[in-house]
Amino acid sequence: MAIKATIWRLLAAAGWLVASLALAGNGAAQTYPQRAVTLVTPFSVGGDADLAARNLAAVAQRYLGQPLVVLNRAGANGAIGSQYVKDADPDGYTLLMARVGSQAILPALQTSLSYQWDDFTFLGLLELNPYVCAVPKNSPYRSLADLVAAIKARPGVLNYATTGPATVLNLGPQLLFSVLGLPPAAAMPITYKGSGEATLATMSGQVDFVCTNYAPISGPLNDGRLRALVTTTPARLQTLPGVPTAREAGFPQLEAITGWSALYGPPGMDHAAVRKWADVLRGVSSDTAWNDGTRKLGSVPDVRAAGPTREFVQAQVQEYQKLGRTTGISLK
Repeated sequence: MAIKATIWRLLAAAGWLVASLALAGNGAAQTYPQRAVTLVTPFSVGGDADLAARNLAAVAQRYLGQPLVVLNRAGANGAIGSQYVKDADPDGYTLLMARVGSQAILPALQTSLSYQWDDFTFLGLLELNPYVCAVPKNSPYRSLADLVAAIKARPGVLNYATTGPATVLNLGPQLLFSVLGLPPAAAMPITYKGSGEATLATMSGQVDFVCTNYAPISGPLNDGRLRALVTTTPARLQTLPGVPTAREAGFPQLEAITGWSALYGPPGMDHAAVRKWADVLRGVSSDTAWNDGTRKLGSVPDVRAAGPTREFVQAQVQEYQKLGRTTGISLK
């Protein structure tokens, strides 16, 4: 009998221990985060994605209760950093600064990509990066209609700056040509290493026009070294009040080309962490410092919840898939 009593006492103690550990685990989940969170930026230091990540990190820790540390893992047009987050532990301590190039364009056009557009936990959209088509200050083209007329009149003669086939600098003009019923070679692409070089080439008149995100060319546009012809935002930009939107210019289809930043987590991310980030992003969305910082970087604050973010990204991927089929642009 004494042996049985001892066994029962041991079993009871074990049960108490299991229950205690379960409660402790629940408590840990409820108190996420208990340490710093890493925000992986799949592009290099100093670029648009990096600046957006650091702007978020500076503000989010107020609502997160822990530091948000930016880690740059650049390469393969953002695929290396994106894959790193996909493979990370889904505990919520490794997140991704998702961008249109790495999370929509690559999944839409690169058949050999190691991840799909929906292989992540969507946490929320952060901002839109306006897309602008611009010409040198001395260009004879004063409007998008002028540029279109010149392209139609002399197909294959004008050129534009790009950073490669499957980048926004190339896809915008290609979509324009498609809408016009013109061939992909209606204007000739001149490839540069980055948006900075493409901007300099346009300012110097080496190319006739460039279409890119607003942030990299906001300085030359604001001081008059470049002249914007159109933006793809639904409403006119406050900093470019005289520049018509694509819809106003008669090309609403161009609204499909826009840059954006979003926050992703690894697939199957911990539910408590997902809930916490929903709260954090609600706080960030109304934070004056974050909103001001976002606008200074040339972007438009547009925080959306996880569900609408997923729908937005899916629509983006479908648009780029369609554009890829129309233009024949694809990556192996």
